[in-house]
Order: sequence, then structure tokens, then C-alpha cells
Amino acid sequence: MYYLYILKSKKDNQFYVGSTNDLKRRFSEHNNGLNRSTKARRPFELRYYEAFYNEKDARKREHSLKKDGKALGQLKKRISESLK
Repeated sequence: MYYLYILKSKKDNQFYVGSTNDLKRRFSEHNNGLNRSTKARRPFELRYYEAFYNEKDARKREHSLKKDGKALGQLKKRISESLK
């Protein structure tokens, strides 16, 4: 399985969107400062994830949420209580 995930920084309340084939490992890497792009924003909470059978689909969804403000806006609207 492959996962698209959204983390929320407890430090600055900003979101981070990523994808992985091992969600527990990746979440741990973010919180242990092993990811350069999120190291300064830790600790994180896992707020949302989607599971995919195919890596290409997970990566496509990640790209869509990162590059298309409308797609991320629609998701935020749909899961607004989970992102608070």
C-alpha cells in the first residue's frame, strides 16, 4: 500500500502533504527531524491519510494537493473538523 498523508505542525499550525509506502516510518522520520523540509516545524500530528494500491496514484494525488490550491481547498472543506 501507498499513502498520501497530511501532517499538522504543532509549532506553527501549518500543514505538510506527503506520500510514502510506510506511513508509520515516515511519520517517525518527520518527528525525529530526519526530513530537511520539515525539521524546523516539528513536532507533527497526523491529521489525514488516504491509502492507494498503486504508488503512481498516491504520487499523483500528492502532486495535485501541493500544486492545485483548488484541490487542497476542496479537501480542507470536506474534512475541516479533522484539520483543526
